[in-house]
Amino acid sequence: MPFQDWGIKFYFMQIAILGAGMVGRAMALDLAVKYKVTSFDVSGHALEIITQKNKNIKTIKTDLSDYPNYETMLKGFDFVISAVPGFMGFLTLEAIINAKKNVVDISFFPENSLELDDLAKENHVTAIVDCGVAPGMSNLILGYHNERMKITNFECQVGGLPKKRVYPFEYKAPFSPIDVLEEYTRPARYVENGNIVTRPALSDAELIDFENVGTLESFNTDGLRSILFTMGHIPNMKEKTLRYPGHIALMQGLIKAGFLNNDPIHFKGQQISPMEFTSSLLFDQWKLGETEEEFTLMQIKISDDEKTISYDLYDEYDAATQTSSMSRTTGYTCTAALNMLIEKLFTAKGVFPPELVGKDDACFNFIMNYLAARNINYKKTETSIKS
Repeated sequence: MPFQDWGIKFYFMQIAILGAGMVGRAMALDLAVKYKVTSFDVSGHALEIITQKNKNIKTIKTDLSDYPNYETMLKGFDFVISAVPGFMGFLTLEAIINAKKNVVDISFFPENSLELDDLAKENHVTAIVDCGVAPGMSNLILGYHNERMKITNFECQVGGLPKKRVYPFEYKAPFSPIDVLEEYTRPARYVENGNIVTRPALSDAELIDFENVGTLESFNTDGLRSILFTMGHIPNMKEKTLRYPGHIALMQGLIKAGFLNNDPIHFKGQQISPMEFTSSLLFDQWKLGETEEEFTLMQIKISDDEKTISYDLYDEYDAATQTSSMSRTTGYTCTAALNMLIEKLFTAKGVFPPELVGKDDACFNFIMNYLAARNINYKKTETSIKS
């Protein structure tokens, strides 16, 4: 019985999830085992899929860009998860904070989330942002070790890819293509010898061999985000994205031809955004099938003068639950953080990227154990630099 297993307090706790895409759905199903969950989305089809999988999850079709309505919409909810597309993430988070709701966010918007820190403190709100894989777990792990060693180098290689390579893109995603395309056009920042260096996205290509996968190409994207500032004392930091070889050249061709420009063009009497047009065309090409096999790969290396600590993740589509790996590794990190808030392991008020959460032993171990219980395992190894 639910009351015996979890207690009345947790069973009746109300959780709102904004966004019912593949990741939002995975989170709803995960949390509905223990809490009362309501999923919000503008897509009736996305909500219907959730209902088919769990009739106990309440669904509400609504326009999530109606920010003035958030106070009314979120009334009665104890916690909120934001899983909206990145282009509307900042305003969504701001509206949630103004509604005075504690929130965990995986919208990965391009704006600086720390600009909302004062607002969150004024409203006595805890907001954990960028709480996915990378950003997310990469930040959490860095924050944990930053408290325990004098880090000189941090490097993260990460990517999610379909097992079946379909020409020409050889890529699929469980989220909006425009979020990915913007990563390919936004200048990439990394830290070298204590200085922030800016390079074009898709630059500094490398071919790297990985166990279970084979050869992938690695390239710069602007993935460091908040740690550029919260971990500014670390002299060398870099994050690179992984794709199948050939993806860089294809994306650079689209950029050169103007398909990823944000500035509207005049075409046959209409103003058209090339980026939005391209994203619309790629939606079906890049849409991950409901039962399509894919994997998430991440390798993190953290070094001081004496040792290198590595964390390796290889995770695959879960056929038993029909949940994509990227939905699992992203979504369950977010639901782990939400459960951490519910358990009152983290109570500070303000906006917190995961590196500011991971420095606490109890928080770090809670999230790692939560993921391991769902068969998402980060393999840790340590090697001596002097050996």
